[in-house]
Amino acid sequence: MLGAWINTAAVIIGGLLGLLLGSRVPQRLRDTVMRGIGLCTLIIGAQGALGTDSVLTLIICIVLGGLLGEGINIEKRLEGLGGRAERLLYGNGSARDNLFVQGFMTASLLFCVGPMSIVGPLESGLSGNHATQAAKAIMDGTAAVFLSAALGPGVLLSAATVLVYQGAITLGASLLAPLLTGPVIVEMSAVGGVIIMGIGLNMTEAAKIRAGNLLPAIFLPIAYLPLAAWVGGLF
Repeated sequence: MLGAWINTAAVIIGGLLGLLLGSRVPQRLRDTVMRGIGLCTLIIGAQGALGTDSVLTLIICIVLGGLLGEGINIEKRLEGLGGRAERLLYGNGSARDNLFVQGFMTASLLFCVGPMSIVGPLESGLSGNHATQAAKAIMDGTAAVFLSAALGPGVLLSAATVLVYQGAITLGASLLAPLLTGPVIVEMSAVGGVIIMGIGLNMTEAAKIRAGNLLPAIFLPIAYLPLAAWVGGLF
């Protein structure tokens, strides 16, 4: 769990620094920075999505994942969690234009989607090698500075999401390792790239995509690739 704790601490430290900086920056500049981060997020997502070895796999996982996510309504549940945390911190009379919830959701999705979010905890759990998670901690901590400067304290709450998500993979590494083969991780990363692109579009306000409801798609390659190989072997 050391790697997960390092990543969590980096998000908290970066988020706190961002809050200090954000309070000194005019709203107009924060809005511009936020759009710029959104554009960069689009590029990061596109790079991940283009790594797929099968566009058909990508499409099927996104479609099925979207159906599952909409059925569960993950986005609404995340919003509810963020809203409850906001009320605990600021009281029932708080009115922050949903910025707290937006910061929590945007940062949680951004920090937990991507290949390093999977490979790093696996390495930590299987071999005690925390190098990948340490590298990711630097990246996430840096991103947290800019996100919290633009979106406020909700970004800090995403540290809990990082700890739970990465901690679960680390603790279950011995069980997950046989399932997370090279091709599976490639496709999971590609699906994650599409979701990150959705986050980027939301940040630029070019669209309103319920990226949280696409989250189940990330894990579908674990089942889809073996099933596709088995079906292909029948013909």
